[in-house]
Amino acid sequence: MNAALKGLKVLDFSTLLPGPFATLYLADLGAEVIHVESPSRPDLIRLLPPYANGQATSHSYLNRNKQSIALDLKDTQNIELIKSKIADFDIVVEQFRPDVMKRLGLDYQTLAKINPRLIYCSITGYGQTGLYKDKAGHDINYLALSGIAGHSGRQDSGPPPMGVQIADVAGGSLHAVIGILSAVIERQRSGQGQYVDISMTDCAVTLNNMAAAATLAGKTPQYAEKSHLNGGTFYDYYQTQDGRYLSVGSLEPQFMSGLATVLELPVLLEKGASFDETDRKLVKQVLQEKIKTKTFTEWSSIFAGLDVCVEPVLQLDEALTSPLAKQRQWVVDIPLSEGSAQTEPQLACPIKFSRSKMSYRHIGKTLGEDSF
Repeated sequence: MNAALKGLKVLDFSTLLPGPFATLYLADLGAEVIHVESPSRPDLIRLLPPYANGQATSHSYLNRNKQSIALDLKDTQNIELIKSKIADFDIVVEQFRPDVMKRLGLDYQTLAKINPRLIYCSITGYGQTGLYKDKAGHDINYLALSGIAGHSGRQDSGPPPMGVQIADVAGGSLHAVIGILSAVIERQRSGQGQYVDISMTDCAVTLNNMAAAATLAGKTPQYAEKSHLNGGTFYDYYQTQDGRYLSVGSLEPQFMSGLATVLELPVLLEKGASFDETDRKLVKQVLQEKIKTKTFTEWSSIFAGLDVCVEPVLQLDEALTSPLAKQRQWVVDIPLSEGSAQTEPQLACPIKFSRSKMSYRHIGKTLGEDSF
């Protein structure tokens, strides 16, 4: 199989979402991932409903393609076993609080003496240094401290509870993959591994990108519903007659003109690009009044053939069965075990190569199914 990361071997001590989602990407791309869990305190994602095929669906997805090893890390014999095997690995991923791995004798400095080529990635809420390094936290806390929540949502109702874990995934998981693979490339030149410190809060801060640029260099504070892309303009969601929503992103002149024409709203052309707050509120008001005149299905049909950056807000089940999902292969059937004819539908890895192929061997395994 022509897998992009074939040959890389990963030892994964992480649990829950950020680390396992990062190593899922590595496994889908062809790396061999061995997931280590405690036999007495298994990954809580295994207990999260709903269930299918005898397992938690989130576990089956996040741990697909991975081997499952059950080891008690408080047992010194298991620590020595890991040390005896570490020379065979390229990458270690862990998600404990700072200094836990050091107390166990599995920190980077210790393992790098055995395997100088080892790339060791730690994913934490607040990083390995600083006042917050030992504090507990979750996605909602990282979004709060990063400033993202402070300029999101509505002025009258505050920050929105999101349907996905932005800091965990876009902050922790994906930045971990970037850091790890960057270290792999650097190792090809230097012959040496290195330590990668991923703070989900640090990485979430960078997701502010344009808003942070406006704050830092432009000296312009950011508030909910005040900027171009957070509800301050007509770039927003609008309720239909039957209580569903449309997303309207027609900011560029050609799209704004097309939208104004189809809705018969000349005020959109006159004031849609205005920086005046009164004008912006007027445009949003007339847009909402117009969208309220038809149902979700009616508007979806009207805008389906138009190139004006207006799309229906789909429920997740609708999105995953949409024509776009089928054309772009968002969902794949994963064997319950390697070679099994029985399958479970899961999200596909979204990266598409001209030559390399994804690896979809099996869903997440039962605890301790493999041996070390």
